[in-house]
Amino acid sequence: MTFDLLSLYNLPTWLFCAVIVGAFITFALTGQIIVRRFLPRWFGDKEYNDIVGQFLSASGVFFGITLGLFSVGAWENFSSVDGAVTGEANLLGVLYRVVDNYPEPHRAVLTDQLRDYVRQEIDQAWPQQRVGIIPGTNGNLKLSRFFKNLSLVEPSTEAQKILYHEATRTFISMIESRRRRLASVTTQLPPIIWIVVMGGSILTLSLMWLFVVENKRLHDLLTTILASLLGLLVFLIAVMDFPFRGEFSVGPDAFEIIYEQLMKK
Repeated sequence: MTFDLLSLYNLPTWLFCAVIVGAFITFALTGQIIVRRFLPRWFGDKEYNDIVGQFLSASGVFFGITLGLFSVGAWENFSSVDGAVTGEANLLGVLYRVVDNYPEPHRAVLTDQLRDYVRQEIDQAWPQQRVGIIPGTNGNLKLSRFFKNLSLVEPSTEAQKILYHEATRTFISMIESRRRRLASVTTQLPPIIWIVVMGGSILTLSLMWLFVVENKRLHDLLTTILASLLGLLVFLIAVMDFPFRGEFSVGPDAFEIIYEQLMKK
């Protein structure tokens, strides 16, 4: 999935699906109409539907299982990224709660910086992630300033020492979650998997072209149904391939909830 194909992720989900399914149907019917004219010349007038049908059933089972495994893998990757984003947002909420109990003037400085960072991630970082761009250095700079101000705090009581250690521990965990999120911006299935998916789909559809039938409309209908099914499965894998791309993607919902419930003034 490279070059202009990535622009499909900018389409609404229903149109993205329609384009992929339509491409499969067009390919299947075009190939069938062309091959149908040459079948008698290649194999004679004798029908080989039983042999072709048995081979299609066997290969369909193996390829169906393969597509199912790829779909599960794509969904697990998508869910993992979604969980990492939720975990990062939760850590931000915990960190905000902790520094909100700091004495002034540290409390105002630290909470304002966290609030500004979360807003920046929602308004600037996420739109970049949606087009496959890893966010720039703004977020890192804001977090560096936050940690620098956090390090300036000198706890004088046991309670303040506990708060300081908790804030430091939570900040480190949040940074690790942030790095996992940024690394996931360009996460995708290996190209070899897409070669197998597309190659297997083409071979499966090509088997339909070898049936010799008198009712051409029924033949075209059955091929259309099979092409639609394969197109839907490929769409399912593709739509989850890039977790942050497209209309169906991991959004900043968890960040927005934390901001609205804890940070918004």
